[in-house]
Amino acid sequence: MEESPIIEVSGLTKRYAHKIAVNSISFTVRRGEIFGILGPNGAGKTSTLEMMEAMRPIDEGRVQIDGIDVAKRPNKIKALIGVQLQDSAFYDKSTLSEQLQMFAAFYGRRIDPLQLLGDVELADQAKKYPEKLSGGQKQRFSIATALVNEPKVLFLDEPTTGLDPQARRHMWDLIENIRSRNVTVVLTTHYMEEAERLCDRLAIMDDGHIIALDSPVNLVQNLLERGFKKDRFVEQANLEDVFIDLTGKELRE
Repeated sequence: MEESPIIEVSGLTKRYAHKIAVNSISFTVRRGEIFGILGPNGAGKTSTLEMMEAMRPIDEGRVQIDGIDVAKRPNKIKALIGVQLQDSAFYDKSTLSEQLQMFAAFYGRRIDPLQLLGDVELADQAKKYPEKLSGGQKQRFSIATALVNEPKVLFLDEPTTGLDPQARRHMWDLIENIRSRNVTVVLTTHYMEEAERLCDRLAIMDDGHIIALDSPVNLVQNLLERGFKKDRFVEQANLEDVFIDLTGKELRE
């Protein structure tokens, strides 16, 4: 018997004035998978995530996470999810270790900040202040703060935007490691290679609608079966692969 999905979205709708940003979308997310939401700017991706996270009111439809109705029990939902935002604000006068302990206290939890920082490759930065971190380090610290409550579902909104190739690939490894601990991951991204590498399934959104939903492999295969052909030969490596090969994979921060 197939396990029930951890997230069920049904008829989800969001309106802003006269614009329908999210137009009655429905989908499920399986336990333990990395589920991606792709789409151009204004497609409705962030509004969808914010409603799922109980950060924005749901106008119509329903979201359930682990059997709990998001609209009816938002505080319960916030206790079992982690949220990493595109732009996270931290306290400049508290160290990374101090801030993780503070975030954990919000949930009534005690943590080992060094272990959590180690999980995101920041153990050596424990006594530093956020203002001293590089862009990639801030992104990883943001994920660490989203993990303090040991969430069942982690939401990531464009987690690698603005990162260099090495930092981006390290972030991919981190996300896969988080999933290996039985955490379900829902992410948005503008990077197609990132989506192909990480996501078990993808929902492609445009103008508030889900226009396709399947695994990356199946989405590509469906396109080829419709007769699609590229205008040029696609190499097995790309320029980013060359860059990584020549400069190394290690983080430089």
